Amino acid sequence: MAFLMKSMLSNQVKNLGLGGGGEESKEESTPSDPAAAAGMTREEYEEYQKQVVEEKMERDAAFAQKKAERACLRVHLREKYRLPKSELDENQIHMAGDDVGLPEDLQKMVAEDQEEEEDKDSILGQLQNIQNMDMDAIKEKAQATFTEMKQAAEQKCSVM
Repeated sequence: MAFLMKSMLSNQVKNLGLGGGGEESKEESTPSDPAAAAGMTREEYEEYQKQVVEEKMERDAAFAQKKAERACLRVHLREKYRLPKSELDENQIHMAGDDVGLPEDLQKMVAEDQEEEEDKDSILGQLQNIQNMDMDAIKEKAQATFTEMKQAAEQKCSVM
């Protein structure tokens, strides 16, 4: 019975981290060389590390390029709608290089928007808007406004 109690208590104490030297032997058995831990030779491990670093640099460069393209789009929209400039967007564009432009898909969308706005601003665009207007509603609104102005004038002027 004493043996059973001793083994149960010692296991619980070891789980708490207060016990024996079992953990030290585990630390000594792990190899200190990361290449051996990965199951590779030293040269293979160095080549692998180089590839990992190169892939990370490529991903970072692609990410910076995408961020710069988005910043370029935001700058374009701010100019279009006459909004205040953002220092952060300009910094992102400069960090990625000044050759950053809008992606082709966005360039097509921007070009279409500009063409639509130019059409609306032209005389022909205004004439088309006049054709689409509801003349009866405009007449009713004008008559209501005229009647309101006439009533206001009669109230203010004693001669009328």
